[in-house]
Formats: sequence, structure tokens, C-alpha cells
Amino acid sequence: MNEQRYNAIIADDHAIVRAGLKDALEKPGLIEPDGICVLAEAGDGLSAIAEVRKHRPDLLLLDVSMPMAGGVEVLVEARRWSKETRVVVLTGISAVGLVSDLVEAGVDGLFSKASDNSEFYRKLPGILRGQRHISEHFQKILEETPRPPVLTDRERQTLNMILSGRSNKEIAEGFGISIKTVDKHRTSLMQKLKVHSVPQLIARALKEGLIDPSKEL
Repeated sequence: MNEQRYNAIIADDHAIVRAGLKDALEKPGLIEPDGICVLAEAGDGLSAIAEVRKHRPDLLLLDVSMPMAGGVEVLVEARRWSKETRVVVLTGISAVGLVSDLVEAGVDGLFSKASDNSEFYRKLPGILRGQRHISEHFQKILEETPRPPVLTDRERQTLNMILSGRSNKEIAEGFGISIKTVDKHRTSLMQKLKVHSVPQLIARALKEGLIDPSKEL
């Protein structure tokens, strides 16, 4: 009896990347004997979630830097709508904060776009069948790089508001809190991230993967 043919959705905001991945997945014998059927493609995070909800694929091949919704958000929502879908991230971002968040969120496979494709091709069949694989590139990052400071939910919200150009007054009105409390959160952010200005805050937050570089600031 022939083994089932797996299917997939590819989510990446670059059409040329999606085309290359589709060719690789569907090519018989490269990853699977009969290839992997690509059901749909998505160029942004919200579309990726919608396609997963519609198709319930065996595999979601996901980039983390996309418009509309970030990689961790898409991963969590994909699991919400299709618990059996295996989520594999292929990314060029190496920020330890983002890598840690993906691992903690339960990503099934994590590969670097900067690495040779052979590891991806070799490990994907096992991932489809229930295994988990974090590439050596990311394992080294997790082992050798200290974790970024842990921010509270309110500090993360304040960070996003600051990066959107909101004043303390606007942030206070948005959260329904006092300007003094906003200033307290802002000071705590600066201390935890060891910065002294908003430009430094943006640079550090991007470096540590605390914000999604695909989102407009």
C-alpha cells in the first residue's frame, strides 16, 4: 500500500522564495517519494492563518518576518485552528529573543535561510511524521547568547506604543492609566534594555527580537 501524500501551505512575503520552496516540496524524490502537494501560498500573516483554517494542512512552512502578523502569532493561531499541522519555520532572522519564543511556542522545525538546504530536505520527512528539529545554527545561538531581559505584558505594550511614536499622554489615554505610571513603565524598559534614548531602544528591541521588524514603526 502506498504511503499517504502529504500536503502543505507556504507562507512567505517574497514570491520568488515561495516559488523555490514549492518546486522543492513538489519535486518527487527530493523530500518525499511522491513530493508534497502545495495547497496554497500566503504572502502575509493573516492570509497564512486563513489558509490554515481553510485547508488544515499537514505542514505549514512559515517565514517569521511577514506583514500583518508575526511568526509566533501565526504559529499560535495555526495550532488553534489545526492542531495536527506541523509548523516549520525557515527564517533569516537570528535574534535570540525571537528564536527562544519560537522554540517555547512549540515550533516543530526551525531552519536558517542562511544555511545549506540539505539539512532542511533531510529532516523534513521526520518532522512530518512527528519528530522535532531545531537546526544546529539556532541551537548554538540559544546556547551561546544570553536571553534578553524578560518584559512584562504592560512593558511590551508600552514598548510597541513608544515605537509607534506615541507620547506618554497618548499611551496613558490608550491604556486608561496615569502619565506617571506610563513614565514608570518607560523607565523600567530603558533600565532592563540598558538604553538611554528611543533610537537606542528601537535598535536594541530589534536586535533582541522583541519586536517584529516587518511591522511599521
